[in-house]
Amino acid sequence: MSAEAHDHDHGHDHEHEHHHKDTFITKYIFSIDHKMIAKQYLITGIVMGVIGIAMSLLFRMQLAWPEESFKIFNVLLGDKFAPDGVMANDIYLALVTIHGTIMVFFVLTAGLSGTFSNLLIPLQIGARDMASGFMNMISYWLFFLSAVVMLCSLFVEAGPASAGWTIYPPLSALPQAIPGSGTGMTLWLVSMAIFIASSLMGSLNYIVTVLNLRTKGMSMTRLPLTIWTFFVTAIIGVISFPVLLSAALLLIFDRSFGTSFFLSDIYIAGEVLHYQGGSPVLFEHLFWFLGHPEVYIVILPAMGLVSEIMATNSRKPIFGYRAMIMSVLAIAFLSTIVWGHHMFISGMNPFLGSVFTFTTLLIAIPSAVKAFNWITTLWKGNLQFNPAMLFSIGMVSTFITGGLTGIILGDSTLDINVHDTYFVIAHFHLVMGISALYGMFAGIYHWFPKMYGRMLNKNLGYIHFWITAVCAYGVFFPMHFIGLAGLPRRYYTNTNFPLFDDLQNVNVLITTFALVGGAFQLVFLYNFFSSIFYGKKAVQNPWKSTTLEWTTPVEHIHGNWPGEIPHVYRWPYDYSNPNHDVDFVPQNVPMKEGEEVLHH
Repeated sequence: MSAEAHDHDHGHDHEHEHHHKDTFITKYIFSIDHKMIAKQYLITGIVMGVIGIAMSLLFRMQLAWPEESFKIFNVLLGDKFAPDGVMANDIYLALVTIHGTIMVFFVLTAGLSGTFSNLLIPLQIGARDMASGFMNMISYWLFFLSAVVMLCSLFVEAGPASAGWTIYPPLSALPQAIPGSGTGMTLWLVSMAIFIASSLMGSLNYIVTVLNLRTKGMSMTRLPLTIWTFFVTAIIGVISFPVLLSAALLLIFDRSFGTSFFLSDIYIAGEVLHYQGGSPVLFEHLFWFLGHPEVYIVILPAMGLVSEIMATNSRKPIFGYRAMIMSVLAIAFLSTIVWGHHMFISGMNPFLGSVFTFTTLLIAIPSAVKAFNWITTLWKGNLQFNPAMLFSIGMVSTFITGGLTGIILGDSTLDINVHDTYFVIAHFHLVMGISALYGMFAGIYHWFPKMYGRMLNKNLGYIHFWITAVCAYGVFFPMHFIGLAGLPRRYYTNTNFPLFDDLQNVNVLITTFALVGGAFQLVFLYNFFSSIFYGKKAVQNPWKSTTLEWTTPVEHIHGNWPGEIPHVYRWPYDYSNPNHDVDFVPQNVPMKEGEEVLHH
């Protein structure tokens, strides 16, 4: 490896001549440098996030003030989908579908795994780059392509996919079912297939890098928890994403080639269709076999980032390092055997339901281990309340509050009453949507200096956190109650049901919080993009952190470290070590004579 350690001050090293003459295209577009690819993922994720949140604001306005005319509906959706500014029911379903798809896959999966796995794996394990820089680049460009295809589906004449983000057949399997079942649905499936290819290439790269490219002394039990979560997330992705790919391909066959994997005995407008022998429940099994691990693919990286940020900003070691690793491994294993809890009312055998109830309640244990360990890490710490720390603490809060309702939904008997109501929406938005988003924001505030060599504005960060925190609970807390009152999901208006008239005020309240919270994300966007160019210049180790990425120079260079890669002599959480005068000891500082290894 040291053959690569060349002097960057002189251009005489012919082997590395091209490093000094990067063109715009090789540096910013088709880059194979993991740090640049991480930024590409992040900025693409932010752009998709803006689109996804904008969609949710549109359909929230429709829910609060149904049948009302809004000029913005007409401007954004056109005369076809919002005649005279009144939203059509078809486009409502499309907005809900594409909002879910964008937020789950294109914002949270890419914004967390794509960005932070790429940025941190080589830097924290002491590697020059990923195992395959070229494959890393292909992974990003496939992701970009799938995002473009998904956005193109918005401009199809009949409208984008409208079967919900879970795309259950027959709505998704019969092109003639509803307007959104046509070309829009086909593009959704193509986009998803490309996305899965991207995700698999990225995951394989992350796994190989963590296993093979650790620096001298970096044993698996000296890895930061961030790397453990990225590593395990990649493994879950490799196991579960191919199942969704098979579901998508079989759905394409059903739609375009006349097979009937998911269709049987169907009538449309009085016409008997020739499909026989398939089962839509088979699709549910295939979808949720990815769908449930997917929520852990989204939340685990956020947990890793939060663990790292909390230890750094509490100025004390993470509590229960090995228990944290074991809980991540337990979550990964259990996540693959709980998918049936999404299907309790699909006619499932009640005995099988009780098995899924058992495994689902079991997964609460490792999740609780993590929550208690975070709280114990904070206990009696010298807490530094910067924006990254606030978002980390916020993530623990939303993870616990969202997780508690999961105990209700994971129980087959209790789930029947609230299945497919707003109670479910409240649950999963808090536990994987908001929690993962907070983890992502925490990571951005914490590692921004490493990415861009500048600091984000702290005061704008505080404004961003507090208003987002209040509005997130303001949106999703009341949803539990309207869900318990029986309000179903995915209805574009509830005016036909006098039963729900009393709940209309709650919908107005939720939408008000959503609009305010959505608007204040502009504060973050301004902070992010202006700080890239005008932020205060960062020092090498602004948070006084112990991990290896803060030993690299502020200026990005190929190969990360000029000269030799540092060796590792200790675990990653040596904060407030009584054997040392300073309150943090980086991993590359050799052990003193007679110094004991801290137990973890």
